[in-house]
Amino acid sequence: MNTLAGGLHPQSRVDHFVSKGWWTSETIDGLFWQRVAERPDALAVVDPLNRPDLDGEEPRRLTWGELGSEVAWLASEMLQHGIGQGDVIGMQLPNSIEQLEVYLAAWTIGAIVSPLAMQYREFEVTSSANDAAFDAYVCGDRFGDRRMAVEVAGLRDKVPSIRTVLSIGRAATEPIRGVVRLSPRAASEAEREAIEALRADRTNDPNECATICWTSGTEGQPKGVMRAHYDWLSFSWAVIDALKAAGSRENGGAGELQELGADDVLLNPFPLINMAGVCGFLLPWLRTGCVLVQHHPFDGPTFFAQVARERVTCTILPPALLWMLLNNEELLAKVDLSSLTRIGSGSAPLQPAMVRGWQERFGLRVINFFGSNEGVSLLSSGEDFPDPDERANFFPRYGAEGMRWASRVSTWVHHKLVDLETGEVITEPGRPGELHISGPQLFGRYVNGERLANPFDDEGYLKTGDVFEIAGERNQFLRYVDRAKDLIIRGGMNIAPASLEQLITEHPAVFEVAVVGDPDEMLGERVAAIVVLRPGAELTLDQLVEYLRAQKIASFKLPERLALVEALPRNPVGKVLKRELRLAAV
Repeated sequence: MNTLAGGLHPQSRVDHFVSKGWWTSETIDGLFWQRVAERPDALAVVDPLNRPDLDGEEPRRLTWGELGSEVAWLASEMLQHGIGQGDVIGMQLPNSIEQLEVYLAAWTIGAIVSPLAMQYREFEVTSSANDAAFDAYVCGDRFGDRRMAVEVAGLRDKVPSIRTVLSIGRAATEPIRGVVRLSPRAASEAEREAIEALRADRTNDPNECATICWTSGTEGQPKGVMRAHYDWLSFSWAVIDALKAAGSRENGGAGELQELGADDVLLNPFPLINMAGVCGFLLPWLRTGCVLVQHHPFDGPTFFAQVARERVTCTILPPALLWMLLNNEELLAKVDLSSLTRIGSGSAPLQPAMVRGWQERFGLRVINFFGSNEGVSLLSSGEDFPDPDERANFFPRYGAEGMRWASRVSTWVHHKLVDLETGEVITEPGRPGELHISGPQLFGRYVNGERLANPFDDEGYLKTGDVFEIAGERNQFLRYVDRAKDLIIRGGMNIAPASLEQLITEHPAVFEVAVVGDPDEMLGERVAAIVVLRPGAELTLDQLVEYLRAQKIASFKLPERLALVEALPRNPVGKVLKRELRLAAV
């Protein structure tokens, strides 16, 4: 058993949250097998439409019963090849049915899954595998022009903890030394009975680690975030409660709100390797028994073909893509979005014009999600924020006097703003401070956390590194300012890049922008705007500065460098890599 196995949260925390009813005896694998029993003949999951281009496999569609049979088979294979309770399984698979089966089979036998981005190569894989001491590794035979199984087989000397390498797929042909080839199939009667007996004999402890996901690494080395069934399932309610939709898309999305249910169809365009994929799609899918449609990597024509073909009702897209679609009449004329009843976005500040445009044009209230692998959970739903401008700019300030919020987690989650210099708790509006957050949705610990700075304060609140300020007529809102590490300090004045980015994206020539700080000997930093232009547009620094002056912003915030680029560099989950945009210090 891996040294990372065992209970993640201290017993006092378990007792407290269980007594509140915020943690229950549910496990993620338990939810899955419950759906298999309830809905064996209902469609459960659909492969990416472009799967032949991804890994040479034909796309499949499985019912809950068929999925359950294949999961039982894979769980049996894992046990047969020496993978068991408490072992850590590294997984590098594209969004697919087999990817889901690895998660579900591993959780069924009590193993831990550590998913890695498909873009990761030897350096990143070796680092993560050694940090978490992977016991096994699961991949496909190939991905595009990469021979994934061959790559992983070659890593075994560099990751001595790996005992077993499994390659799952139907397209593989020649054997690879040290790699066990598996082709998905239905479980035999003996395999099914063995897994049923295993589940009856040993019920997983919801405090056991279920996943090790990795932080985005936009500012430094990725950290392994260890999460248990307890905190994942608690976290899922924030998304479930936010994904309420109007029964009609008429009148700007007005009408009676409906819960996400078994009749819904989710389309997942995010790599299913972290919070966005797991909490945004996998857990709502298991909680409701609806249909999950997989997509990978993001490809506009494929995505919109899936929306139309599968009659997708709910999806989540990055802000830049929603903005692009809203401004592309040619594309809009070719796509059928009539089945959508709810759509979410997040990971970056939302443009009010984008949120407003989707509501006015399509009657869809874009839900504003702000979260992290560690358990940050702020969500601005259409129910709490019917006004699109408020939904784009603000999040609910849970605990604000006289306020009631729609989500059940509003009474579970507590937060405070802390002055970064003095440590003082901020209670007045307009004063930026780091968000500290507590609640049952927080992660257990980091892999090798003893080597890292303590992410929690003295009261057990997570220090998020995100800067917010109190806003609203009744101090009922939080407004995102920026990442603490992203703040630009120019001549002693703090500048929030996120705020500037919102203003700059309103310029008619700008498609998207990242604002960073350039090192400066006299002032400390100067503001730089890295811009992707709209097709055929032109922009100079003087024109941009003139535009921003017209918005009546402080002069010290005006950009002093403008760089025009074809695209912004992003990590595997779509976050802009600002470290690659900054000028090196001289």
